[in-house]
Amino acid sequence: MESDTTRTTGDGDGDVTAWLSDEEQRAWRTHLEVSRLLMYQLERDLQPFGLTNNDYEILVNLSEAADRRMRMSDLARSTLQSKSRLSHQITRMESAGLVRREDCDTDRRGLYAVLTDQGWDTMTKVAPHHVASVRAHFIDLVSAAELVSYRAAMEPVVAHLRAERGR
Repeated sequence: MESDTTRTTGDGDGDVTAWLSDEEQRAWRTHLEVSRLLMYQLERDLQPFGLTNNDYEILVNLSEAADRRMRMSDLARSTLQSKSRLSHQITRMESAGLVRREDCDTDRRGLYAVLTDQGWDTMTKVAPHHVASVRAHFIDLVSAAELVSYRAAMEPVVAHLRAERGR
């Protein structure tokens, strides 16, 4: 009899499925639930400022970029959004006065997303509240040692997924 961690089945075509053990299944489902619930809560905590998680992520990227500007294609890649979805997002944020688009001098087809002064002011006002939310709903709920272990455990997953994305 196979152990729970090595349980496999074939599909008749020679493909074998290595099913998750009970512990692997619990870990996977806990990860999914934490991811969903945490993002939901962080989004709720941004609502009083009229921002979504996507808005905040764009503001962070632009606030940390040289001259507070990024090529739209780089911003799309950084935020894991399609160019089309990012374009719609930037349009909404332009209407709110948070960002503006500028032509790229070296590439007629290229555009920059640029953080406006209003966007910078919004970022500096919201960031302390967002950090407090991250602390309250994640950081302060686990020990420093657990955070180190968590990061160490997730780094190979991040590296693998970045490599897959680059293909």
